[in-house]
Amino acid sequence: MRLKKLLYNFKIILLFILSVNVIQSYAQSVLQNISSKTIQLPKLIPQPQQVVWHKEEFDLKKVTAIVIKEDGLMLEAIKIQNFLKKKQISIPIVSKAPVKGNIIELVLDTINAEKYLKGGYGIQVTKTNIKITSASILGIYYGGITFFQLFEKNIIPTCKITDWPAFSWRGFMIDVGRNYQSISQIKQQIDVMAAYKLNVFHFHLTEDIAWRLFSNLYPNLTDSQFMERNIGKYYTINEIRDLINYCKERNINFIPEIDMPGHSAAFKRAMGVDMQSDSGMQICKNILTELCDNFEITDIHIGGDEVKFTNKFFLQEIVLLLKSKQKNVIAWDPGGIVPEGTMLQMWNGNSKVKKGYPALDSRHLYLNHFDPLEGVVTVFNHQITDVPKGDSQHLGAILCNWPDRKVDNEASLITMNAVYPTMLAFAERTWCGGGWPNYKSDIDLPGTERYNAFVEFEHRLLTHKSLYFQGKSFPYVKQSNIEWLLKGPFKNNGNTSMQFEPELKKVNSITKSSTDIKLYGGTIILRHFWDPMIGAHLKAQADSSTWYATRSIFSNVDTVVKCWIGFNNYSRSTATAPPPKGAWDNKNSKVWVNGQEIAPPEWKHAGQQINLEVSLIDEGYEYRAPTMLQLKKGENNILIKCPVKSFVGSDWQNPVKWMFTFVILDELNQ
Repeated sequence: MRLKKLLYNFKIILLFILSVNVIQSYAQSVLQNISSKTIQLPKLIPQPQQVVWHKEEFDLKKVTAIVIKEDGLMLEAIKIQNFLKKKQISIPIVSKAPVKGNIIELVLDTINAEKYLKGGYGIQVTKTNIKITSASILGIYYGGITFFQLFEKNIIPTCKITDWPAFSWRGFMIDVGRNYQSISQIKQQIDVMAAYKLNVFHFHLTEDIAWRLFSNLYPNLTDSQFMERNIGKYYTINEIRDLINYCKERNINFIPEIDMPGHSAAFKRAMGVDMQSDSGMQICKNILTELCDNFEITDIHIGGDEVKFTNKFFLQEIVLLLKSKQKNVIAWDPGGIVPEGTMLQMWNGNSKVKKGYPALDSRHLYLNHFDPLEGVVTVFNHQITDVPKGDSQHLGAILCNWPDRKVDNEASLITMNAVYPTMLAFAERTWCGGGWPNYKSDIDLPGTERYNAFVEFEHRLLTHKSLYFQGKSFPYVKQSNIEWLLKGPFKNNGNTSMQFEPELKKVNSITKSSTDIKLYGGTIILRHFWDPMIGAHLKAQADSSTWYATRSIFSNVDTVVKCWIGFNNYSRSTATAPPPKGAWDNKNSKVWVNGQEIAPPEWKHAGQQINLEVSLIDEGYEYRAPTMLQLKKGENNILIKCPVKSFVGSDWQNPVKWMFTFVILDELNQ
């Protein structure tokens, strides 16, 4: 009887084990089946305001027609047709949907997005239909841009998107007065602008160095003898017309800037008079009248900053002239006094929106001052005009590229200023709104709203880098996963060569302390050179001190990796002294990997006297050859020393930038 009971219990246990195995096997097969059908969600930039993803799929290869019922939508339909041709899909544009097959439909109709700013749209994706809806052709255009990004592959999940811009002005400015750029390079940047829904191209045409806009009335302005850089390079009237049309085709507003009465040494050389003289003012009025007569433009920028006014009515008269010609006027702030209603483009970090003057934000949005990694973070954090969304007083922002320093070739204007990765962060923020008040250079800490938001954006940014920027300069790599432990401060009494515990001991035996600080990022700003206006990673700073940063990198094998290492971001607008020979910088900064000190590059300009006519060549990690590092299998210890003597630079050309960059470029870090 006892044996019988034992056998019965054994059978029950065996059946239970078998049933569990069956359930586990079934569950595993279900999970595998689900996984095999899971579609990776498209990485959209800018992220739409509202997106709901569904479980079904739309197959682009099954599309049989593009359907439109209004002739005004033909141009947008052709753009989609051409997009499909690149994917080897040729389909007609029709006015009536075919009986069979998937369709793409463009519809002019009101949607929920229209209660927001101009350009709202909706996209509805089902198994058999993609419908892009807007009350305006502009909205259909923006919907088309999102449509293009949906198809990283030919199959996408069904979804519903409702989207609109948070700010009406989303601009990009290039300074060609100081450094001329070819029409082809300008158009490349305009194409990227258009792909990310930027809608204002601000063209800074005149400077002390050269006047780049040809005038039939005053051809002397572009005469070679009056140029100091890129001699003989300027833009003809036909070239400007071509650029205006190129922008118009992409729903971008072309805004020329004739800077006056400051930044006008080239004008004075050519015309022999000061702009603020009676004859000089009349010439300026004639030039602006010619500009209005020659070009189909709605807005003109008149500059107005960084000048001593001898004629206090100069800007008022200029604005009144342009207003009489039905032009909107923009001026810099801080700058001269202009009539109420003039748009003010804020460039100083302390500037605030002024009542009666619609505001454009360019505060701490100068590419020429950014470190590439820090720039993406800073722009992503930026709260446009100090509000989360725009209105008639808070128009938006313009990202500016002001490379005062001469470049050896025009491609450097893109690479050295990290134009494209920062532009995408800017596009995200100006379209989506939000951001965080004041100016923040860090990504915060894991678990915080700001950190989580940046990690999500960075993932999309790197996807776009791999998909759409092959062959273009895109100096950005993942940095949100880089954790640093900062140790300090150690008082060095002004002697930056002093050694302290972290470099005297082995890295893995450094004493842990309650004062240790965790920070995240590839570029760490210990103190911003515009402190306290611009925040840094390190909240409490003291001069005559040294900090050390440590991190561990794991490698599966012994390997050699490429690395970005730097201890100063050389602004492209100052004649900063080159690094000393045999040193990373003039502060005795150092870096060790597994206890082995890493030698700095052999600087091309080390020890030389330089000025703004000497081009940067290897001073920045993003435009010199990467540093090659030997990593061992297992854990690798990184130690960085960052000392500072004083926060006061030797002169304005040499601001003290207390910072470091250390990033592995290879897949090991991705």
